[in-house]
Amino acid sequence: MPQSSRKAIAELIMQNIPRDLLLGIDEGLNVGAARAFTAAKAMHSGHVKHAVGQMRSFHMNETFNEALIASGADSTPIKGNSLVIGRSGMLTLARFNVSARTWNNGRRSAMRRQLAQANQAIEQLVQPGLFSPTPITGASVFFVASFSGSMSFEPESPQTIYIAVPDKDMKSWIFQEPLASFCSRYFEVENPVQQDMAQPKLKPGVAAETRKNQS
Repeated sequence: MPQSSRKAIAELIMQNIPRDLLLGIDEGLNVGAARAFTAAKAMHSGHVKHAVGQMRSFHMNETFNEALIASGADSTPIKGNSLVIGRSGMLTLARFNVSARTWNNGRRSAMRRQLAQANQAIEQLVQPGLFSPTPITGASVFFVASFSGSMSFEPESPQTIYIAVPDKDMKSWIFQEPLASFCSRYFEVENPVQQDMAQPKLKPGVAAETRKNQS
């Protein structure tokens, strides 16, 4: 993806999601994963892996919901296996887990595929069309927690949590970045690097002495 397209999508996200909310989601998903492992690790070895997966869904949905509410973002109520969906600015927020970055897992949910359809307009930031650009009035962003897939390698926490934007068919990802790295972008906006345009000038006496020495 061209760097300009990545920047445009990142700026759209930053304009609609405050950094504090992203930090809360990052912390919440890690806490939820740890709670899930604690709840399931004592179960029989024959199905502990599946139990951990189910517990992750429940506990991480709860902590995702808590992070949304704590930051004042709209959130759907927790209900069974339903997705927890948030709203910040013009963006819809949702989450799911993957094992060893098998990102196609996200398409298994009909609701997630439905949410992704809102990204048709944002696709023009990556592939400009032949006609006038369509105004972007909404888009869907996903928080994807990637686990190792092994019960012997840090099963209690995600290897990486990504912030990601799929295409409208949820078949590819037009933007994805580790959430921790993305949060640092806010500092780049707050403290932009400015070119030093100062032109130091010597006092008249010092300038004359400098020219005399140089001659």
